[in-house]
Amino acid sequence: MQRFDHVLRSQSLGSQKTLSSFHFGTPGARPKVYIQASLHAEELPGMLAAHHLRRLLEQAEALGQIQGEVVLVPMANPIGLAQRVDHKPMGRFDLNTSENFNRHYPDLCAAVWPQVQNKLGPDAAANVETIRQAIGAYLDSWQPGTEIASQRKYLVSLAYDADVVLDLHCDCEAVLHLYTETPCWPAFEPLARLLGAQAVLLAKGSGGLSFDECLSGVWWQLADKYAETLPDAATTAPIPQACISTTVELRGELDVSHALASADASAIRGYLQHLGVVGGTAPALPDLACAATPLAGAQFVKSPVPGVLVFAAKPGDRLAVGDLIAEIIDPIHDSVHALRAEVPGVMYARTLERYATPEDDLANIAGSVAFRTGNLLGA
Repeated sequence: MQRFDHVLRSQSLGSQKTLSSFHFGTPGARPKVYIQASLHAEELPGMLAAHHLRRLLEQAEALGQIQGEVVLVPMANPIGLAQRVDHKPMGRFDLNTSENFNRHYPDLCAAVWPQVQNKLGPDAAANVETIRQAIGAYLDSWQPGTEIASQRKYLVSLAYDADVVLDLHCDCEAVLHLYTETPCWPAFEPLARLLGAQAVLLAKGSGGLSFDECLSGVWWQLADKYAETLPDAATTAPIPQACISTTVELRGELDVSHALASADASAIRGYLQHLGVVGGTAPALPDLACAATPLAGAQFVKSPVPGVLVFAAKPGDRLAVGDLIAEIIDPIHDSVHALRAEVPGVMYARTLERYATPEDDLANIAGSVAFRTGNLLGA
């Protein structure tokens, strides 16, 4: 194992933050897997899972079982981890810019298309190498002007040439679920089985330029763009989905325990064995706990009124249309506002708050029929 410490651009005199990455196996070996945790810094289950996964990777490396390359960043957001206001962690948004730490990553397709469009040919592997070199050159030339931009640059630079990217997050209160782009889903089905995911949300570009979609999106976007230019591009200049990425939501913010983290780390190791990046006997795949559904079919339950929030449904409950999700109580006017499911599906997440104000996001239900458009992600 090799450890590298990446010093972020200083935002203030006398202040410096460092991002650490741990590298297993042989640099440049395939497949390459990149795993990071706690990009939203108050989401700690992934950080603890990464702690347990590091031990498993160290053991595998000692036995000579790392057959590819694994890069692990167990704490992906030193900026957010240091942010507290009134004794409360503030790890989702950068207090300096008000930007979400998991948005505003570079549009790599737009960045490299002018450089690669005339260099692609009939060899898919050569095309992948051409595109990766162009992305690497773009990242080398990127001169970040702020601390958060330098953090984004380091994270993307560590991951852009990976075959597989796992971004470990969690929700407020939730069952384990995954977000991934539609072209990536078949390759992630074993991971969903091993983790016991109770919801899988699919989209082809959900908006917001999140970290994971920055890395997987460039490949299908370039393929689509080239097809627009050359209708038979799939055969004359094939561009495969050379990177698959997913956001893994490891339940809720309070689900921080060695038992859960150890089980999640073991499941991820099992997935790495299925990929062939870690040796040993890959575990048998259990049944898939859910069907994948479109992110555009998810009901994001919002509060229409202020009041005390009382949930009737909990994460993991399967709801029918009309089932009661929660009530919002106004004790001044003695009113009760009922919130009901508008789509059938599993309620996979809900807020930790118990006082609601208008337009607050309260809960998510994984519906099977797409109906939403535009930016599909929350704040």
